[in-house]
Amino acid sequence: MKKLTALLLALAMVLSLAACGSQKQQPQAAALTDPSGAAITPPEHIGSIAVLAPSLAEMVVALGRGEDIVAYDTQSVGLEGLDPDAPVFDLVNPDMESLAALAPDVLLVSNMSLYDQQEPYQPLIDAGVCVACVPNAESIQGIYDDIAFLGRLLDRSDQARDLTDQMKASIDAIAAVGKTIEEKKTVYFEISAAPYMYSFGSGVYLDEMLSLIGAENILAGQSGWLSVEGETVVAAAPDVILTNVNYIDDPVGEILSRDGWAGVPAVANGQVYSIDNMASSLPDHNIVTALEQMAQAVYPEYFAQ
Repeated sequence: MKKLTALLLALAMVLSLAACGSQKQQPQAAALTDPSGAAITPPEHIGSIAVLAPSLAEMVVALGRGEDIVAYDTQSVGLEGLDPDAPVFDLVNPDMESLAALAPDVLLVSNMSLYDQQEPYQPLIDAGVCVACVPNAESIQGIYDDIAFLGRLLDRSDQARDLTDQMKASIDAIAAVGKTIEEKKTVYFEISAAPYMYSFGSGVYLDEMLSLIGAENILAGQSGWLSVEGETVVAAAPDVILTNVNYIDDPVGEILSRDGWAGVPAVANGQVYSIDNMASSLPDHNIVTALEQMAQAVYPEYFAQ
């Protein structure tokens, strides 16, 4: 599987959503409004689906339509439930002619693809492809809403309801324990390693997840996805450090050995832990896995495995 870093997703989320919101379908009576706000008219029968976002690919598979995915993006290579022999497209700049030649009934994209062009998918729309844009969700509720939308689009509303119900049950159980924690630990969650450290403040689902387990994000006073200076982390003195970096051999060891960080409580006490990259990077139902890992890492005494 291609390595996927949360930094890639973070950068995409702060880019313009013009490539999503500006899509214009053929002048027909709209049957749905996609999460970007564009009116779309799905075909009566959807037999083939192309997906250009790993989070969307995982959701389509979870809704029982994985066998209908006829093409997907390079970052989705290796995901469970996808045909390994299906055509693969660059996530940021897909080959439109090749996509059009496949003639999928539906193309699912996020705000990560061709964000610098106004209407990059219009040729496909003109050719009769239903293009639906689902921007990366910024909250857990946004993930629920995306699953519900895909359920409606793909005639899997019952499965979508079941999936969100399962998520909510798991999240509520963790949140119930998190609310009982009085001595909250402070946490720094790193999604890109030194020297280009990256993390997040409020308004991001990962910050929401830290709150759910009863922890405090040291960067909660800021908003969105953030570049971080080492001095900022050292000054904040987090109790625990989490990392989902997957592009270096030993991200935990790298943090523990950083110059000037020896006095940080998390480093001094060996409280630095790795969180699954895909589960924490992709805004879909699998955030539950990351939430469980985060809870067990920060509060092992409250959240037994």
